[in-house]
Amino acid sequence: MSLAYPRRQRQLENLVKKLGLPKVAPIKWELLDLALTHPTVSDSANYEQLEFVGDAVVRLVAAVMLWEHYPECPVGDFAAIRSVLVSDRILAQLAREYGLELYLLVAGSATADKIGQESRLADAFEAVLGALYLSTHNLDLIRPWLDPHFKQLAAEIRLDPARLNYKAALQEWTQAHFKVLPEYRVVEISQPHRNQERFVAEVWLHDQQLGQGKGRSIKAAEQAAAKVAFLAIPPQE
Repeated sequence: MSLAYPRRQRQLENLVKKLGLPKVAPIKWELLDLALTHPTVSDSANYEQLEFVGDAVVRLVAAVMLWEHYPECPVGDFAAIRSVLVSDRILAQLAREYGLELYLLVAGSATADKIGQESRLADAFEAVLGALYLSTHNLDLIRPWLDPHFKQLAAEIRLDPARLNYKAALQEWTQAHFKVLPEYRVVEISQPHRNQERFVAEVWLHDQQLGQGKGRSIKAAEQAAAKVAFLAIPPQE
């Protein structure tokens, strides 16, 4: 069923074409339209609920892709790679590749907010995934075009372990099990040589130290500590 507004219908059909989906794809156009409607346009008819669904969908797609293509990969690396793949930065990057900003309905007050653009694009991208999933209740409209992106990104991340996001993976685990964020305590150590690791980070949860790591930067030290902590989580957790 097409939308009542022919111009909007043509816009959405153009987006679907960019995704490489066939003209006869069983898309629920009203959902896709909603997925590209920012809350500043309507308090009730906007993308927020579809974004909620899409958040789960994108994580599932990333998980299944990793399981299929890297069966030997430890589950800790799975979680760390997936955290990068589903980050706002990556989702906004993919949204820009498909020109999603051209189809997103946003009121003037939000369009002036350049800082929030990445978040808006990432949210809209997830909402589009939610709309496509709810059109068929499977991943048939999503994996054909999203998998190649995730496969390429995962390969790049595996070649550059520094991009693994153990902080995000650990945060996800602590929120799911304890409803709190881990705490990082960083100190700068003596630096006789510039190429040596300069910072030591500890990660704590409920007054218990989970891990410690060193790095040339605060961020690197925190990632190192998070990796120790995350990889120490018992498999049954």
